Amino acid sequence: MIWFLRFLFSVVLVSMIALTGWASHACPLFAIPPDVLHHPWFLATLADAYWAFLAFFVFVAWKQRDAVSRVGWFIAIMLLGNISIAAFFLRELFRISRSEEIAEIFSRREVGRRWLPILLSVLGLVIYAVAWRAKSGF
Repeated sequence: MIWFLRFLFSVVLVSMIALTGWASHACPLFAIPPDVLHHPWFLATLADAYWAFLAFFVFVAWKQRDAVSRVGWFIAIMLLGNISIAAFFLRELFRISRSEEIAEIFSRREVGRRWLPILLSVLGLVIYAVAWRAKSGF
């Protein structure tokens, strides 16, 4: 099961990076047409995604015992979504051995390793800052 989950979250991570990269080249992040931006299904899908991100963050906040990791993961998840979620699970899945139970991922609390959530948060902030500057014409 561990190998399958490692594969699954690797596919999620690679596909989301590829799709967001392609979308960034096709259309700037903040250039969503008004017709799309105000479409009820766009708004419903966006709300659905962000409520799911928040629900997942509650689990992450429980697992991480220090505030820096919690804040880092919150920012990373809200800015990068499933890219951060896949990175979180891959980190967890590669920390356990094949002989350990998958329940270890869901039951073990830890003092956070801060480098990954901080790196993802900074990356997300840079991406949004660059996109905002491009929109503003700087």
